[in-house]
Amino acid sequence: MRKLIAGMKISADGKMEGPEGYADWVDAWSEDYGLTAQIDACVLGSGMYPGYEQYWTAIRNAPDAALPMTGKLPTPAEVAWGRFAARTPHYVLSRTLDTANWPLTRFLRDVAELAALKQQPGKDIYLMGGARITASLIEAGLVDELRLIVYPLIAGEGKALFASVRQRRGLELRKTETLHGGRLGLTYAMA
Repeated sequence: MRKLIAGMKISADGKMEGPEGYADWVDAWSEDYGLTAQIDACVLGSGMYPGYEQYWTAIRNAPDAALPMTGKLPTPAEVAWGRFAARTPHYVLSRTLDTANWPLTRFLRDVAELAALKQQPGKDIYLMGGARITASLIEAGLVDELRLIVYPLIAGEGKALFASVRQRRGLELRKTETLHGGRLGLTYAMA
């Protein structure tokens, strides 16, 4: 069975967004958590998908131009991820969205469809987020592994990654990695 691996960037106090609605401490969104060679599908929630499509479409269409959302040029790693993502199937878990401009995007209407996707042959699946879908899929027992990049800051107010997880879940630490800028890479298996 394919694993569903959630990869998220968080502050030391477990926030994935600050009070403005985004993680202003993240310099680039290209981090693949070491997953690129191991995955052949990506899953997103309906809350995250529209911004994801806008961001990566801008990079795909104009890799040498400043991004309209940030005013910054995409990094070489972002351009590389955009190319990889454009040829990788994306599944959006949504009961309301029904159109997508990102290549190879399909919609899943409930968690049972995602559970069926995990049963199909293939490589592992990257759960890109956001917080609501990650928490709900942890609750449903579908997440097999968490890969977190922890930023060395306390965000204070903002959206906590695990705020809506109601049931306690054990984690088994599989790997730690010290990253540039005081960040930590943590890999946990769901116990």
